[in-house]
Order: sequence, then structure tokens, then C-alpha cells
Amino acid sequence: MVRKMFDTIAPRYDLVNRLMTFGLDVRWRRIAAKALGLAPGALVLDLACGTGDFQKILRARGISTIGMDLSWGMLAANRTHQALAQVDGASLPLSSHSVDGATCGYALRNFTELQAVFNEFGRVVRPGGRISLLDVCEPESGLLRWGDQLWFRRMVPVIGGLLSDADAYRYLPESTAYLPPPETVRSMLRDAGFSAVNHRKLMGGLSQLYTATRQGAP
Repeated sequence: MVRKMFDTIAPRYDLVNRLMTFGLDVRWRRIAAKALGLAPGALVLDLACGTGDFQKILRARGISTIGMDLSWGMLAANRTHQALAQVDGASLPLSSHSVDGATCGYALRNFTELQAVFNEFGRVVRPGGRISLLDVCEPESGLLRWGDQLWFRRMVPVIGGLLSDADAYRYLPESTAYLPPPETVRSMLRDAGFSAVNHRKLMGGLSQLYTATRQGAP
């Protein structure tokens, strides 16, 4: 269902993203890329790479990427000219310790086997490597929370319906409920072999960022 949904919305995915976040999604990806803390020349897996937003930002920092996504439609819309593959995130076609880091932007809540995905990150990222994972969040403060719910649950489906697919843009705001709470996610990452697991909210809780380091000697 998720694969078909993203295949459908791929042609106008970037346009709707910019409109529904007022362009802030690009800023948050830049923050996540900086937090990755890897030097130019590193090789990074971008899982759920979509049309390549994260890849472009990483490439601008001198980092090479391998983009992987379940949706063929998203890969077809990707114009980064870097390596791409259609995969299930719970079974990555990479050798152990073969990449310096991994990123994932706004897709954790779409994985039905999140621990298996984290375990794969732990397998393919080299010891001392880094991960930086972005996803949506719900603000805790009253006014910001009210505005967030009004915009993402009422207005975004309307915009998505006009420009792309209404059902998809009803699902995406509601899918926040599928993401485990931060302490659970942090525990899952530690179980997958990561240390220094950090969680922080961005812009009052409109987005959230997890960063961690693969355990073991580099």
C-alpha cells in the first residue's frame, strides 16, 4: 500500500512538500546532514531517498550517496545521477560495514519492521560511522500544536488532493501515530549497535532528529 501510494505521488512530491512545509523541509535536511558529522569523501546510504533531496544536500557537502527506496516511482523521479536501488529497508543489498553513514528523511513511520531496519543500519554502517534520521513530530505547546493539527490534518489533504492524491496526503499526517515515542526509538537504535544516541526536536517540535554513532573501533 505504501509503495503504491508513493509511486502515485512521486511526480509532484517535491512541489507538495515545499508547499506543506513552507520550504522548511530543506532546512531540516541541511541540519540533519550537518549533524551527520562526516567528512567530504564519505559514502552514505540514503534510505527512502525519494526524489533525492537528502542526496543533493549530502553531495553539496562532498559526500557520495547510495539512494535506496521501496518506491520505483520515487526512484524514477530521482535526478541526482548517483547510485540508486529499489529495496526493502529490512533487507539491504549491501555488505557489512560497507558505508560510512546512513540517512533517512521522513520515512521511519512507514516501515512496518522498524527494528529490522535499524538492525540493517547497524550491519552496513562501519564502526565509528554515523546515522542521521529525520521524521515528523507533534509540537507539545498548545498554540503550535493547534496550528500544526489544523494545517497538516485539514489543509494539507486539501492541497494534496488538488495537486496530487488526496488519500495519500490524508495518510501522511495521520501516520505520525505509527512512530514509536523517542525513548523507544533510542532503545531500538542502541539494540541495533549504536551509541551516543541523541534525539532533538526542531522548530518547536515540527520535526525531530535522531543521530547516533556505530559502536566499535573505527
